[in-house]
Amino acid sequence: MKYIKITIMLCLTLVLFSCGTENDVSSESIFDTSAPVRDEFDNWLLKNYTDPYNMQFIYKYVDSETNNSYNVVPSTKESAKAMAILIKYVWIDAYNEVMNDGGAFMKKYAPRTIFLLGSHQYRASGSRVLGTAEGGLKVTLFGTNELDVDNIFIDQDSPYPNHSALPIDLNYWFFHTMHHEFCHILTQKKDYDPIFQDISAAYQRLGDWINLNDKDAPAYGFVSGYASSEYNEDFAEIYSTYITHTQEAWDKIIADAKKMSEDTEIDARSLTADADIANKLEMLKKYFADSWGLDLDKLREVILRRSIEAKNLDLRTLPNS
Repeated sequence: MKYIKITIMLCLTLVLFSCGTENDVSSESIFDTSAPVRDEFDNWLLKNYTDPYNMQFIYKYVDSETNNSYNVVPSTKESAKAMAILIKYVWIDAYNEVMNDGGAFMKKYAPRTIFLLGSHQYRASGSRVLGTAEGGLKVTLFGTNELDVDNIFIDQDSPYPNHSALPIDLNYWFFHTMHHEFCHILTQKKDYDPIFQDISAAYQRLGDWINLNDKDAPAYGFVSGYASSEYNEDFAEIYSTYITHTQEAWDKIIADAKKMSEDTEIDARSLTADADIANKLEMLKKYFADSWGLDLDKLREVILRRSIEAKNLDLRTLPNS
C-alpha cells in the first residue's frame, strides 16, 4: 500500500510539472483588442453623426442588427456614402434648420442607430418592408443598393408614385420612410389625442391593407393603403406624406377622397372621407406644435427646398461639414 501511494504521488507530480511547463496560459488575449481601423468615410460618420448626435450609422453587415428570418444583403459602400450625405442634408439638417437650436432636438430625439441594408425584407403577404423603427432607438432602411448615385430622382408632386419606376423615387423609398419612422419615435415619447384613433376606425383593414391600392385609399379617408393598417400607421403616413409633398399633391389627395367616396358610395359615412383626412391633418399640426414646438408647414417648406437642392449634391464626395 505504501508503494502504491508513493507511485500515485510521483505521477501527480509529473502531471503538474508537465502542465506547468508546456501549457502556460498566454498573457495575450484570444480576442482582437486592436483599435478599429477607420477610413475616410468612417471618420466622416464619426464627425457628422456620432459626435454631434450620439448616433451610430451602420452600413457594414452586422448579424446581430438584422432580422435573421429574412435573407438580406449589405449595403455597398458607394450607396451607403450617398445615403449618409442625403439623410444628413434632407432629414437631420432640415429639423436643425426649423428648430434653430444648434442640433439639440435631434441629439435628444433622433434614433441612436441608423442601419442600412442593401436589399429588402419581404413579408409573407408579398409586401416589402421599407423601414423599421425599434423602440425609438434604431431605424433600419432597406434597398439602398437600388440607389443610382449619379442619377437621383425625387418626386414631390405625385401623391401616388410608381413604386417600380427607375431611377427609384428617393422621396418614396427613403425620405418618406425616414420621416415616417421618426414620427413613430416622437409619438412613442409623447402620445397624441386618442380621438384620432376613432376617426377612420371603421375602415381600417389590418393585415388586408396590402390589397388597398394607394390610389383608392383616399375614398376611405387614408392617404395610402398602408395608412389603413392601423391608427398609428395612419398618423405616421399623414405626417410623412404631408411634409414630403407639395400642396398641389396634398390637394389632389383631398379632392380624390371627395370624388371617389361620392362615386363609390361605400356608405353614408364615407362621404366625409375628405373631411376626415383634413381633420386628421389638423390634429397632427396641433400635436406637433403643442408637444414639440414644431410647425409642420415650416418643416414641409424646408424639406421640399432641401430635397430639390439634394438633386445637385455630389454624392460621391464627402462634404466638409
